[in-house]
Amino acid sequence: MPIETIFDQSFGDLFIIRIAGNIVAPSQMGSVEFAISKFKASLIVVLGHSNCGAISATIDECINKTHLSGSLHSITDRIKPSILPLIDSGLSGHELMHQAVEVNIVNSVKQLQNQSPIIKEAIENNKLEVIGANYSLKSGAVNFQT
Repeated sequence: MPIETIFDQSFGDLFIIRIAGNIVAPSQMGSVEFAISKFKASLIVVLGHSNCGAISATIDECINKTHLSGSLHSITDRIKPSILPLIDSGLSGHELMHQAVEVNIVNSVKQLQNQSPIIKEAIENNKLEVIGANYSLKSGAVNFQT
């Protein structure tokens, strides 16, 4: 579903960066910094979603040692730090998937908040908020993390 529809906005009202697994790689960080610097964005939402394919592929790679291309590794390697502690804790199945999506959103928010001087300064000056949210593919609801 288009992000504009989810948030009841018109085309062009939102600065949207789409990336599998809502990872924070240098190009995504730069895009967020651009949105803040050029368009004065005041809210960044890291929007994960239920049954995320990138999360599922990372879980499968960790548990079943599946072979992925180098390009896919550039995504899954950024997700693994969120997932490995959950696998080590014994979670499995639906609960593992649900928790992995949630933790990955939290970690992406923390990366944005802490790894960019531009973002940190905007937050400290009360010009920006970075929050996480999880979109349910089944219900269409967006649950914001607190």
